[in-house]
Amino acid sequence: MAERTINITFDGYWRDNSKGGIPAASGVYCVYECRHNAADKTVNLLKLIYIGEADDVCGRIAKHEKYDDWLSHVSAGNELCFSFGGVDATMRDRAEAALIFKHEPLENTEYVDSFPFDRTTMVLSGETSLLNTHFAVERTE
Repeated sequence: MAERTINITFDGYWRDNSKGGIPAASGVYCVYECRHNAADKTVNLLKLIYIGEADDVCGRIAKHEKYDDWLSHVSAGNELCFSFGGVDATMRDRAEAALIFKHEPLENTEYVDSFPFDRTTMVLSGETSLLNTHFAVERTE
């Protein structure tokens, strides 16, 4: 495998009650605790809970086995929010691994302590609150 740069534009944010609007497309997703401000129609992201990848992100989130675990990190008055970044199927695992290795989300276990790919540079744009927008990670194995 060779060194790679992966560019991701994150769309979002979708609140838990509107997660059906997340694209049913290949990509990575982030799960956050957020607070909704109805008056301003905004969300304030409080913490990163989980990062995942899927061929159909909308379908994956809708049936995710860790949903209750995600909710355990949400305080009263807050809710889950999601963001989506389109990534080609050939780079999804690598992108997910780099994001997890760099950000160490609360509910991820795989890739938190190791990165099994060659040097990978991530360039993130769009809705990137709580994410580093430009970083590189090196193989640890």
